[in-house]
Amino acid sequence: MDAVDQLIAHLKESIPVTSEEAIGLRKHCSVVELRRRDVLLFAGETSKHMRFISKGCLRAYYMDSEAKEHIVQFGIEGWWINDLYSYLSQTPAKQFIQALEPSIVVQIQIEHLNQLFHEIPSLERFFRLKFEKAYVAFQERTMDAMSKTAEQRYLEFRSKYRNIEQRVPQYMVASYLGITPEFLSSLRKNIP
Repeated sequence: MDAVDQLIAHLKESIPVTSEEAIGLRKHCSVVELRRRDVLLFAGETSKHMRFISKGCLRAYYMDSEAKEHIVQFGIEGWWINDLYSYLSQTPAKQFIQALEPSIVVQIQIEHLNQLFHEIPSLERFFRLKFEKAYVAFQERTMDAMSKTAEQRYLEFRSKYRNIEQRVPQYMVASYLGITPEFLSSLRKNIP
């Protein structure tokens, strides 16, 4: 199964996609192969694509004024990754998107996706639901950062994303959780 077939199968888990619609969708997809550490989106560029991860592991992060990295999102096979604010507002991205391992990403340009919404109405519903879930996850993460201890956040991360924790370096997990790598190391030692 190629990368676009994986995307179509992913869509079919949520919405009906006819053979004709799949052919039309395929015409608007581009496949990007990334090596480890390749950057798919740079801060300052405007995000003009929705991005589905067919293979690999990526991260979205931003750099603060002291050039410290803050990981906002990880993405693995079957997930979507983007600087969604940049995409929706068509303003310069504040985030970088980088491959953490060799990866394959299927992209659909914003103009093509808008055209596909007319051709495949259920696709618009699919993305509306994706955006709603992304907003809920963002709000949940923000509230957790303010109300839960680092240990609670780590245990939740480990429970939800065990397969990611084993694929990314510990310092990146620490960055995602908003703690230092040293603190994460001591937390891990005290948790069975």
